[in-house]
Amino acid sequence: MNMLPPVIVQRPHGHPTFTEQTVCPALDFARVHLIKDKDGIDDYLAKNIKGLSKQEAAACRNSYKKNICIDMLRQGYHKSFSELFTLIQKWNALREAAGPGSAIWQQKSLEEQPDKLDQLYHFLTRAEAAQRAGHYEEVYNNQLNLAYCFNDSEGKWLRNYFYEQCFNTAQLIKIDGGKKEAQAHANMGLINEEQGNIMKAAEHYEAFYELTVGSTWKDETGRTYNSLACEHLWKIYTVLADKMLEVKEHQQAIKTLIKALKMAKEGGDMKMEGEAAYCLGLTYHFAGEEQTAIPILNTSVKIFTALCDSAGLGRAYEAIAKILVSQGKVAETVTYLEEFVKAAENAHLSGSLVDACVLLGNLCNERGYYNEAFEYFSRAFEAANTLSSLPLVDETKTYYGIARAHKMMVAVNNHTEAADLVSMKYLLAWKENRSDMCTDLLTVELNKETSASNPL
Repeated sequence: MNMLPPVIVQRPHGHPTFTEQTVCPALDFARVHLIKDKDGIDDYLAKNIKGLSKQEAAACRNSYKKNICIDMLRQGYHKSFSELFTLIQKWNALREAAGPGSAIWQQKSLEEQPDKLDQLYHFLTRAEAAQRAGHYEEVYNNQLNLAYCFNDSEGKWLRNYFYEQCFNTAQLIKIDGGKKEAQAHANMGLINEEQGNIMKAAEHYEAFYELTVGSTWKDETGRTYNSLACEHLWKIYTVLADKMLEVKEHQQAIKTLIKALKMAKEGGDMKMEGEAAYCLGLTYHFAGEEQTAIPILNTSVKIFTALCDSAGLGRAYEAIAKILVSQGKVAETVTYLEEFVKAAENAHLSGSLVDACVLLGNLCNERGYYNEAFEYFSRAFEAANTLSSLPLVDETKTYYGIARAHKMMVAVNNHTEAADLVSMKYLLAWKENRSDMCTDLLTVELNKETSASNPL
């Protein structure tokens, strides 16, 4: 039998049992010997060599996603593994479908975000364990926590996915009086509203409302679920009515806005009630029912005045003024808007005062009452200067300038059309000083004589 040449082996420190020299046996013999003593060698290495186990070595080589998936399978969470794997595939599919340059393409994939993988691992496995035990309320809570984890613009599709899971689970919970189901309906309404499915959103919000009637359930801010349901319904009904108005379905829009007003009142929010009354009154006006529109708009005026809501008050008064003008009731409109001015001054609402004076100024300007328009625009400009809004100051300044020009234009036109000596003197006097148009010829002549006698 051929033998390999002897090999001198240096003895490592700390291992005195190794010999200085050894002769390697034949290859076949050595292989059999190693296989026979493998268990003993592994046992020796485990006891005396502090290294990595196979699992630890694999954990270092594998990706974070792979390690989480392996751990799920080892612990028997096959459903969680399948769900996680499906979500990762869906994320990648959405990214590929959007293509380079899209917002999702610039984001990291789900498997490259360890913090999100940790959240998914933690709550998915807890939900699966709770489901096996039949604890559906705990399943719901874990799914809801996952939805909250992805409540950002990047992971909104994941949030929606877990809201849908919550909705399915909530149907199985029978021990909380319907609280989880109500919450799930609210979340599903939100998803559909964001996606533009207004009718479907309204259905979910209506179910949410029905489940909360008479309940004392509150959210984390202390607000009752019922008032929250009323707000959702007020908002969604208003959106529905707006879409109806786009296709001229005025009567359907009115019916929908009546329901919106009912929800706003029941919700106990005066701001909502004022907005609902304003929208309903405006819709009656669009439908040609001005006699019904004005009292409802007056209701919104009272609410906005009580709330010191300058913007809302201005919109309501403007709507009423337009209705009265469309009916040819100019004098009544002016009287009404003057009341608006008084109410704004009494409540110290500078914004509303600006709105009222601008409305009155425009009304007078359109009908050729330039002196009155000038006065109203002057007041609007003065009120705007008390507010810290440069665009508003610029706007009222423009109105003021236009009204002043119109006021001067009347006098200029009258003197130009007269074309007599006195009128020419008026015009020449005005051209010299560019001030307001003079109205007293004697004053003009006196000023000229005084200037001639006192050249300095």
